[in-house]
Amino acid sequence: MEKSSPRMTGGTREAPVNSSPAVASNAEGEEIEVLESTDVLPVAQEDYDPENSGFISTERFRDLLATHGSELDPHKLEVLLALADGNADGKICYQDFVNLMSNKRSNSFRRAILQGSRQLKVCSLRDEAGLGLSQRLVRHVAYETLPREVDRKWYFDSYTYCPPPWLILAITIAEVAVFMYYGFQLDRLVLQVSSPSFLKSPLPYHPQLRAQAWRYLSYIFMHTGIEHLSLNMAMQLLVGVPLEMVHGALRIGLVYVCGVLAGSLAVSVTDMTAPVVGSSGGVYALVSAHLANVVMNWSGMKCQFKLFRMAMALVCMSVEFGRAVWLRFYPPAFPPCPNPSFVAHLGGVMVGLTLGVVVLQNYEQRLQEQSLFWIFFCVYTVFVLCAVFWNIFAYSLLDVRLPPPP
Repeated sequence: MEKSSPRMTGGTREAPVNSSPAVASNAEGEEIEVLESTDVLPVAQEDYDPENSGFISTERFRDLLATHGSELDPHKLEVLLALADGNADGKICYQDFVNLMSNKRSNSFRRAILQGSRQLKVCSLRDEAGLGLSQRLVRHVAYETLPREVDRKWYFDSYTYCPPPWLILAITIAEVAVFMYYGFQLDRLVLQVSSPSFLKSPLPYHPQLRAQAWRYLSYIFMHTGIEHLSLNMAMQLLVGVPLEMVHGALRIGLVYVCGVLAGSLAVSVTDMTAPVVGSSGGVYALVSAHLANVVMNWSGMKCQFKLFRMAMALVCMSVEFGRAVWLRFYPPAFPPCPNPSFVAHLGGVMVGLTLGVVVLQNYEQRLQEQSLFWIFFCVYTVFVLCAVFWNIFAYSLLDVRLPPPP
């Protein structure tokens, strides 16, 4: 098959002269070639509409799929058919076709799929047999995190383990390494916070040292004890790694870091005399965003035992939060410095229920095109700026009596 391109005559564009399709296969039938996005989709003369160049009739589109569908991936062919049946106006946008073949999707494409009258009739992804271990893992992650069968199949087809989910793993390894280092240095693994040298590390947030800006983030590498580290590490790996596999390190890192920063700033505003340690701000941002996404898409989520697992996640979060509250009000080992605050957990939850939900709800969609993302991001930015000014001026204006530096 050959491609044809439109000609310009007298400043106007003429219709293509043949009816060759916009998809061409090479000699071995292994690659799919698409026209450049600046070209008009070649269609039959009777299908061409000069006022809607870049569109093809759904009837002609189905004919092309019937003729050349064997050259396409079965899942992509299925989605293309759903796209054809989802356009009530009888036209298919060429750019949507290009986006699909280049592993990109637009909001209009998703709406066409979701509003289509045709139900996907082939077997679901869960029923596919003969998958290897890595493919079964990808399928499991798809059902754990994505509420729509179209998205699950899209993810299953496109995921390649390159890059692997490195961010959450790297953070977890760093946290364990720092904990073991201070465990040997302080000669204790349980309730390290009771050691007089615990807060002398350059990592924890301390109200007397709040001018050292890195402490608003580095506090995640310090934990009060092995019980604190174990709960955070379990939730971080069980929830964070699958989310990173689906949404990527950039998006999950954005939610995680925003939760960490919101946690320390929330402590500096509401619990002004307390230090902060632990990764609970980032962990609670991820977990709360995931749980909220599951609840909002309850009928679409097909993960097994979802009610039981959601209850167990809430129990783990409650146990960790209760431990933090108890420790905060337990008499400190070295007064007048109080024990670490629990408010960072709440800051992470607020980030997860706002910014995190928007990120997880827009799989394969550009966040910069989502108005709700910009609303929550602006609210978060205002909170950060207000907290910074609070840290600069409020402590002296309120004459807060801070504990001595470690």
